[in-house]
Amino acid sequence: MPGRIDARLGELGIVLPDAPAPAANYIPFVRAGALVHVSGQISRDAAGLTCGRLGADMDVAAGAAAARSCALALIAQLRAACGGDLDRLVRVVKLTGFVASTADFTDQPKVINGASDLMVAVFGEAGRHARSAVGVAALPLGVAVEIEAIFEVA
Repeated sequence: MPGRIDARLGELGIVLPDAPAPAANYIPFVRAGALVHVSGQISRDAAGLTCGRLGADMDVAAGAAAARSCALALIAQLRAACGGDLDRLVRVVKLTGFVASTADFTDQPKVINGASDLMVAVFGEAGRHARSAVGVAALPLGVAVEIEAIFEVA
């Protein structure tokens, strides 16, 4: 019988990707007491990496979709950290989002809303979190968005 969060994912029509393997010399998550720190997850979908720069060749809607894909990977990493049981989540503590953008682009918060909105849709009130949304000149592999997270688990 699926857990409450797995059932909610099903209601939303969401199939989580496999937790992405690290691309360099780091581990995908670290558990410290009740906190799980998940390394930055980059924007990708079934077609591959989501690359671009907001304010140049991507609009806010495309950026928010890229952020949502990062959130799916974050949840997949959380599932791995919890031994497959997402019902162990107590709350999403913080998201830190990085948006590849031009110097005059100032809608980074609207882009990262793609991830924040998904966390609330999946986890309800426990998905509400503290957050930073930062514009950067470039991200690894030319991706548009990278997001890291801190979760509290039981």
